[in-house]
Amino acid sequence: MRTLAYLMPGLAIIALAFWAYSENYETQKSLRHVRDLQRQIASEHETLAILKAEWAYLNRPERLRELAFMNFDALELLPLAPEHFAGASEIPYPPPRIGPLSTPIPLMSEAGR
Repeated sequence: MRTLAYLMPGLAIIALAFWAYSENYETQKSLRHVRDLQRQIASEHETLAILKAEWAYLNRPERLRELAFMNFDALELLPLAPEHFAGASEIPYPPPRIGPLSTPIPLMSEAGR
């Protein structure tokens, strides 16, 4: 009986040591994976910054104006001017919708009867 009392805690300690050992390696593996993902995210941020800079360079107004002028015959693009835009008073808004009548309205000729 005494042997079993000494053997059970010993086996429990060995099992817990094995569990802690495997958890340690699993944690290190997860940390390496996180570092790899952070490197990949940093690389993607750098790529995104480069693409934004290229987009800003390609959309310079003077470049677009020159391209529109060079391709006027094919595209017939005109430069924007303030008179190309309408004022708020010139916008045709749709008329408000009137829902169905719930009760009929009596006419003047029917009201006197």
